[in-house]
Amino acid sequence: MAKEKIVLAYSGGLDTSIILKWLKETYDAEIIAFTADVGQKEELDGLEEKALATGASKVYIDDLRDEFANDFIFPMFQSGALYEGQYLLGTSIARPLIAKRMVDIARAEGATMIAHGATGKGNDQVRFELGVAALAPDINVIAPWRLEEFRNDFPGRAEMIAYAEKHGIPVTASAAKSYSMDRNLLHISYESGVLEDPWFDPSTTENKDMFLLSVSPEDAPDEAEYLELEFAKGDCVALNGQKMSPLEVMDKLNELGGKHGIGRVDMVENRFVGMKSRGVYETPGGTILFTAHRKMESITMDREVMNLRDSLITRYATLVYNGFWFAPDALHCKRWYKKARRM
Repeated sequence: MAKEKIVLAYSGGLDTSIILKWLKETYDAEIIAFTADVGQKEELDGLEEKALATGASKVYIDDLRDEFANDFIFPMFQSGALYEGQYLLGTSIARPLIAKRMVDIARAEGATMIAHGATGKGNDQVRFELGVAALAPDINVIAPWRLEEFRNDFPGRAEMIAYAEKHGIPVTASAAKSYSMDRNLLHISYESGVLEDPWFDPSTTENKDMFLLSVSPEDAPDEAEYLELEFAKGDCVALNGQKMSPLEVMDKLNELGGKHGIGRVDMVENRFVGMKSRGVYETPGGTILFTAHRKMESITMDREVMNLRDSLITRYATLVYNGFWFAPDALHCKRWYKKARRM
């Protein structure tokens, strides 16, 4: 009989590398590794070879950057969504796109299960699973970090690194560098490990190498740089008179914002699962776009519409943060924002 197929959301990091091998052995299944290119850049190098060497029968690495910018980032920015007054939802907004593509692959490959490497303490488990439940409720989801058998095998990071060494799985993780990182076109997030100590300051000279997208404000140029953003129906369509796609806008704004030390946030947020979590974020391009959009609306939007917008932002941002991108109330919010921009 043909083996069952499992589509795994695969990043190539320590967790998903271990999970790929563990799923293959535990379920005696065919593992199809899927990586969404949503702007991780060099993190994608060598992933296909690594996944195949770890035991995947097939690997998808899909360039979803245009779709991410067009259908997820820009519609969200039309709403002015901001979670708890600080977080521009960089990780949150990527998850529904990844879930959507995983469902597409599962359908095409005849897979009956989808797996992810999100922990049982975080929000991503909810975001992935709500996306799959909305789009394909017949597909089962495996969350290894919520399985007692998996947690018994890997009670800590050291055991995972030892397992990788035993099975010849190349990983860059070490016990010394314990924080986790998630990168995409909109931002980079850092959490866990040393960042769980509220007194740890990543902006100090000895720690600032953690940041990848932006320089420290004290290292930014002393001269201001002026930028003109052109909007059409709520979306940025040109920079300094040059027409650009949403992807090109994000790439250019990330470059400029990072150069000038824009877009760093260090906050403790309330997770959907009921915990508080410290997150450090770099969102240079998104911060410029968000601010420019608000300034543009202050000129063009009616006062009462602005008040209604502000009353919806908290609700809408919470829906996105909690993984309800495909839920009816979130879809209604998106339709309202789109209609408001065209009035």
